[in-house]
Amino acid sequence: MKAIVVTDRAAGTAGMTLTERPEPDAARLASLEGANYGDVVVEVHASGFTGNELEWPSTWIDRLGRDRTPSIPGHELAGVVTALSYGTAGLSVGQRVFGLTDWTRDGTLAEYVVVEARNLAPLPGDVDFTVGASVAMPGLTAWQGLFDHGRLQAGQSVLVHGAAGAVGSMATQLAREYGAYVIGTGRAAHRQTALDFGAQEFVDLENDALKDIGGVDLVFDVFGADIGKQSAGLVRAGGTLVTVAGPPEARPAEGLAVDFVVVPDRAQLGQIARLMRDGRLRTNTGHVAALDDAVAAFNPTERINGKTIIRVRP
Repeated sequence: MKAIVVTDRAAGTAGMTLTERPEPDAARLASLEGANYGDVVVEVHASGFTGNELEWPSTWIDRLGRDRTPSIPGHELAGVVTALSYGTAGLSVGQRVFGLTDWTRDGTLAEYVVVEARNLAPLPGDVDFTVGASVAMPGLTAWQGLFDHGRLQAGQSVLVHGAAGAVGSMATQLAREYGAYVIGTGRAAHRQTALDFGAQEFVDLENDALKDIGGVDLVFDVFGADIGKQSAGLVRAGGTLVTVAGPPEARPAEGLAVDFVVVPDRAQLGQIARLMRDGRLRTNTGHVAALDDAVAAFNPTERINGKTIIRVRP
């Protein structure tokens, strides 16, 4: 099968290459001898890629710390189940699915991938594969940040950093959908995009002062560094600073600070899929490229707004 592989951590996306790799052995997967209980083989139709995953240790080593290169990156997918491991329940061959793969296994920038069934959810037939791949990681990240860790309630105020980005636009929409007042941030050029995704106010981080916002109940941070430190001082008593940018350098005086890594969740994916199907949630896709053009797509000559998705099959 065709796949994108990486072997050189220092090379970044420039070190990606398109090559041939063996397809998953479906017959062995389904046997008692070869079963990894709970796995399925998915024919990948669309794949996402997170820009900093080539910095993650899990891209290069397995759970025991052993080198696993050449490895296939990408952990977001939408496709069709083609085989089940022995004893797998909950999915069927031929079913359309979307979700995330395990961080320490070969990923989704390939024609086929082996995934734990519990990491996948059914993809409605009227939701395109590119949409499914583009919503899996940003949608789950936004959902878990807002509701699992941020405990967001209707009527509260939330400051969403990077509100025009792939994750921030999801957080903005979900917060609005559940009755919060949303203040988005970003560059001046992203103001209209953030407002179009549902932000009720916008703060230009290049020219406006964050402190002028006043207090908020929740901060959803994707930047960290100085923006994260300033944001901690905006959290009201009992509020929360939630970040995906690593351990926070400052914490709210009378609130919580939580940094987290997104995890697969079938039930949450199902809720996200329903919102997509009903037109109440939309993705922020900037560019769709074929697998043959993936290396160039991840090394663009100009800035691409929105998430890049690889359409593995036409």
